[in-house]
Amino acid sequence: MEHIALYRAWRPQSFQDMVGQQHIIRTLQNAIREQRLSHAYLFSGPRGTGKTTAAKLLAKAVNCENGPAPEPCNECDACRRITAGTVMDVLEIDAASNRGVDEIRDLREKVKYAPTEVRQKVYIIDEVHMLTTEAFNALLKTLEEPPPHVMFILATTEPHRLPATVISRCQRFDFRRVSLEEQSQRLKVICEQEGIAAEDEAIEYIARLSDGGMRDALSILDQIASFSDGQVSYQQVLDMTGGIPSRQFAALAKTILEDDIGGMLQMIEGFMQEGKSADKCMENLLYYFRDLLMIKMVPQADKLTERVLEVQDFKEMALAFSRSHLFRIIDTLNHYQTEMKYAAQPQMLFEVALLKLCSLPKGDGLVQEPSLQNQEGAAAMPGASASEVQQLKGQLAELERKLEQALQGGLAAGAGGGDRAAASGGRSATRSPAPRISSPAKLPSGMDRYVAQRNNQEFMAVQGKWNQILQAVKDAKVTIHAWFVNGEPVSVSEDAVLVAFKNDIHRETTEKPANKQLIEQVMERQLGRPCRLVTMMLKDWNEAIQGAANSPSEPFELEPPPDDANGGGKEPWVDEAIQLFGEELVVIKE
Repeated sequence: MEHIALYRAWRPQSFQDMVGQQHIIRTLQNAIREQRLSHAYLFSGPRGTGKTTAAKLLAKAVNCENGPAPEPCNECDACRRITAGTVMDVLEIDAASNRGVDEIRDLREKVKYAPTEVRQKVYIIDEVHMLTTEAFNALLKTLEEPPPHVMFILATTEPHRLPATVISRCQRFDFRRVSLEEQSQRLKVICEQEGIAAEDEAIEYIARLSDGGMRDALSILDQIASFSDGQVSYQQVLDMTGGIPSRQFAALAKTILEDDIGGMLQMIEGFMQEGKSADKCMENLLYYFRDLLMIKMVPQADKLTERVLEVQDFKEMALAFSRSHLFRIIDTLNHYQTEMKYAAQPQMLFEVALLKLCSLPKGDGLVQEPSLQNQEGAAAMPGASASEVQQLKGQLAELERKLEQALQGGLAAGAGGGDRAAASGGRSATRSPAPRISSPAKLPSGMDRYVAQRNNQEFMAVQGKWNQILQAVKDAKVTIHAWFVNGEPVSVSEDAVLVAFKNDIHRETTEKPANKQLIEQVMERQLGRPCRLVTMMLKDWNEAIQGAANSPSEPFELEPPPDDANGGGKEPWVDEAIQLFGEELVVIKE
């Protein structure tokens, strides 16, 4: 007898057999019972969660000869023929291969005719997001006001690609991923009925691999059962799927903790020799450290993740890492995982990523990572040594001293300029080269702080995520990205990120309130904390750095002279503008 794949043989034939979608099943059954069925439904959700199955069950329920009933009887001629797919009035259309306007026009012509074999015509359009714009437009009117004998059921894994005009004409049901517990119970029932002896640990691992898709779980079980001759063990599942047990990840994490580079490289080579893929190892390792962080920071975190099997082992390993160390590890792995998509040698990049992890600071030191002070607050203080706290106090006192010098220096410069202008009787007779004075709009306040903190750990973290921030801005609004990409981060100070621009028009457009607000929202999501956007010109930033190198004790921000500095005349830079361009082309605004 020909073998039928498990996911086909065990496709639910009644609503009660469906797994994990009780909120949808109950709504549909109540609608059938109370005769409140809609003319159009939209089923959306991840693959393998039961969208097409639910559509076929609904078609059987409304056309059952003993109904319409909340459950199809599966015994009458209509139910059996719909199950076999031989009823012409229940039509399943693949929108991926029938995506043009001509096919939809043909469908629109056929819906006029009454059903010939069952009570109601049902059109199931699978992967409906693949339809063209013209096809959607052709479908709109029919979808809104179909004949009373027609029902449309649209199924898609990408509902965001559907026009809002289509979604508004349907009752939408969002299918969720099937939980680990529900999948495991269903797999155990199937194993018993199919005569497959499977270990509980193996079944749970298969359920985790499926990522919430019941069809994927049954396909994996079918493959492994064929390999193991009906005896499914945990080790066999690992061997077949290329998985790595958590204890091996624990050993790998231990080599990172102990800076055992040789042992780490040997483990990676062993994974590769066993046929494991570098990108899958990277993904699983990222999940492992994420689960460690959850165990460390959240009580009862083992309920929030389905990958933790030995909770005590995870807790012991989590105690060996500090929170800031885990933050850095996850951030580094996430960066290299993104790079790995385009790498010609993924194994080499995986090794580089783990070597990078060995060089990361391991403590919760406040000096090493100021951003953690903001994130963890007072909780980070007990982890810092007395010398680190003393060093931080010294740095704070030094910053306060420099700020006081900057304020006093700015006031003195302004007063001196006024005296010189008064003595010369207005506009200077001779133009001597004076230090360049920038407008407050060009230089942000507190330039000395930005220059002093341009190479600290917090800025390095922002710089490491800058490509992700730019991509997120582009996803949010591509026009803002076109202006914002001209800038580059140069420093941070408290909750502000300083971005320097080469072109003034790019900077001015970025500074518009709506654009600036969107960028700050993106930075807050990417960096995990509120951030202000501060901008300046790149040439001003380079001059500030040069000035700091020549005389680090001098303030970097110069105030413009008071209004009467020139005896009631024009500002020095106004005189220079008039000399360069002529009075006809210069417009003076207060």
